[in-house]
Amino acid sequence: MRKMGLLSAGAALSSPAVAATVTSSASPSLASPVALASTHKSLAIDSDMTLAFNNLHTGESLKTTFFAEGQFIDEGIQAISYLLRDHRNNQVGLMNPELMVMLHDLQQTLGATKPFEVISGYRSAETNALLSQRSNKVAKKSLHMQGKAIDIRIPGIQLTNVHTAARQMNQGGVGLYTRSNFVHLDTGRPRFWGS
Repeated sequence: MRKMGLLSAGAALSSPAVAATVTSSASPSLASPVALASTHKSLAIDSDMTLAFNNLHTGESLKTTFFAEGQFIDEGIQAISYLLRDHRNNQVGLMNPELMVMLHDLQQTLGATKPFEVISGYRSAETNALLSQRSNKVAKKSLHMQGKAIDIRIPGIQLTNVHTAARQMNQGGVGLYTRSNFVHLDTGRPRFWGS
C-alpha cells in the first residue's frame, strides 16, 4: 500500500484506467493523511476503513478499503473518486479523504451494513451552475465542487435516523432533504438544516 499523493480537487480524469493510476502533487486545501490521522478523534491508526457505494445515476457499485495500516490508500481514494464523478459530464474530482472518514464514522454509528446510495458526489463547476439556475437550494459555491460533499441515503435506515446520527457526530454540514430522499454531508463547518 502506498501513501496517498493527493490530486487537487476538481482535476478532470479522462477514464477509469487513468483514475486508477493518477498521482499528483498535494493540494493545500486537503488535509494530509498524517495530519488527518493525528487530529481525527475516532480514527484508530491500526484500524482499516472500508466503504461501499451504489451510484444511483450510473448503476455502478464499489466496495473498497481506503485506509489501512495508518495511512490512506491511493487506489481506494481514486476508485471512490471515480465512482463519485459528475455523472453529467464524467469529470472526476478527488473526493476529500476527511469526507470518507466521516462516512465511515456514520456507517459505524448506525451499524449500517448496506452500501451508501449516492445521489451526488463530485460536481463540476458547469453542472453546479446548471443546477443552481434550476433551484435556489443549490449553493453557487457548493462544496460538491471541491470533493468535500456528498448526498446519500442508506437502504433500510430511515432518512431521519441518518440525519440525526450525522448531526450528533458534529463533523461537518448535515442537511435533510425529505422530498428528494437524501441526506447531504460535507466537511465544512458544523451546521445543520432540514427536518
